[in-house]
Amino acid sequence: MAVDVELVLAVDISHSMDEREFALQRAGYVEALRHPDFINAVRLGVTGRIALTYFEWAGTVRDDAVIAWQVIDGAESADAFADKIEARPFRSFRGTSISGALAFGAKLFDGTAFDAPRRVIDISGDGPNNIGMPVTTTRDAAVAKGIIVNGLPILISPSPSFSHLDQYYAECVTGGPGSFVLPVYAASEFVTAIRRKLVLEVSGIADPRADPGPIRIGAAAPVDCLQGERDRRFFSDPYFPELNR
Repeated sequence: MAVDVELVLAVDISHSMDEREFALQRAGYVEALRHPDFINAVRLGVTGRIALTYFEWAGTVRDDAVIAWQVIDGAESADAFADKIEARPFRSFRGTSISGALAFGAKLFDGTAFDAPRRVIDISGDGPNNIGMPVTTTRDAAVAKGIIVNGLPILISPSPSFSHLDQYYAECVTGGPGSFVLPVYAASEFVTAIRRKLVLEVSGIADPRADPGPIRIGAAAPVDCLQGERDRRFFSDPYFPELNR
């Protein structure tokens, strides 16, 4: 079946997300999928439909974490998908493996019954990669397959040891033609940011605020894409050695 985009929503549920952030993130996706702006963006595409799937991730991706591919072609199908997200229980797990989430998301495109000019992974999170392969390795592998990776870094409660997550996502996580980062700095921005991001991804328009240069978030120096792994060895491994298993 021809669709305008195959879109994977990859949502962080690691322990670093508190209950308020969980609730905001969940509400953001549910409200965005039901919003008229999103529905209109879908209908204005060449085929008037997209393929959508959703999964939650932390240090790993659990077997029951995936909502299967569904065609979205209007309010009814979008509401049905939003209902599935809304019905999921709140839960969290240890660790933050953005690389694992990207690898898992890339595999979801294998063997689908859809024909789309664009394949996109939309990944949200509130911390750097600290488990698994280096995030740039799996990002580059996804981009090499023609997958676009967009990022929604959550900086509502930034870590004192890692306050530049927006730049980290820009340099280490996102990639592909027209990819962009849309940071969330305040709880009041959450719902609007997710809706805006989904509309941009469905329409295929790059974020107009994104600088086309290699560093799209202003910073004095390049970010260390392995800082999360280094911080984990110092802050977490002495107390939670199971993260290394």
